[in-house]
Amino acid sequence: MSPAQVRPALLQLQDEPVRVRLIDERSTAFRAAVASAPSLDVQVPTCPEWTLFDLVQHLGQGRRFWAATVAAGLPMLPPADAAAERAVAAPREREALLAWLAASTQQLLDALREADPDRGCWTWWGDSQSPQTCGAVARNQLQEIAVHTHDAQVTLGAPQPLPDEVALDGVDEFLATCCATTAAWPHKPTAFDFHATEGHSWRLTVDGDGARSTPPRATATATPTATGEGPDAPGVTVRGTASELVLFKDVTVRHLLRSGPKETRRLGSARSAGTSAPHRPQAHEGGSAARHQAVHLRVDLELPVS
Repeated sequence: MSPAQVRPALLQLQDEPVRVRLIDERSTAFRAAVASAPSLDVQVPTCPEWTLFDLVQHLGQGRRFWAATVAAGLPMLPPADAAAERAVAAPREREALLAWLAASTQQLLDALREADPDRGCWTWWGDSQSPQTCGAVARNQLQEIAVHTHDAQVTLGAPQPLPDEVALDGVDEFLATCCATTAAWPHKPTAFDFHATEGHSWRLTVDGDGARSTPPRATATATPTATGEGPDAPGVTVRGTASELVLFKDVTVRHLLRSGPKETRRLGSARSAGTSAPHRPQAHEGGSAARHQAVHLRVDLELPVS
């Protein structure tokens, strides 16, 4: 996708019908990967605690949970029937499992189509920058399904990049939903910059007021501020395609935010600041670390040590 196409794509993704269509498309791709797998008992490399069956069950139960949550439209608590949906066991036989998963996805699609995207509903991201609305659920669910589709493809040995428009919105959605918070950053203030080769950039600022992200800005003709240079310089700069940024951020950005400057320096040492190398996650980074082993990014580190 060229830089000139990025902004129209991001604006288009603000339309609920577009998000719902992409959820349907990514769900279809996920089911195709499951149908092609040699066995449902194969381990998912990016989620090593799970087999492919476990991943399918997780995705199906989750879609049923969010379908019931959106349909109820209760802003304070998820409805009781939504929690019950997460306990529904998936069938073990492949054909029945795929039919169950398709029905689970359809429940979510129907709920999202029937709900006003601006209507409030319960979400787990109350203190983030994302609204607690049905539209925000649709946006988050698109990313959830897209990343798990990649997980299923990795299991087959045939991973594909996330679709451009999904990945571009995914960087912004992750920073606004999963990283933004009112909880204070317990170190010296700094910033994390993310630059997509498609021509957009995002910044996550962390300080005593918490963490907050800025809307994507075009960087096709601008030179991003170098790490560690000037008063507005970021402490961490990550560059890659939008798809690489989405697959990178899920484990590593969470780890950087938890660990602070000293641990961040250690994480970056294997890649050498300012050099291009594949991300090699540490073992303690969590179950989906393998998701990033084939992702090539440039990571520059210059965090102020508290």
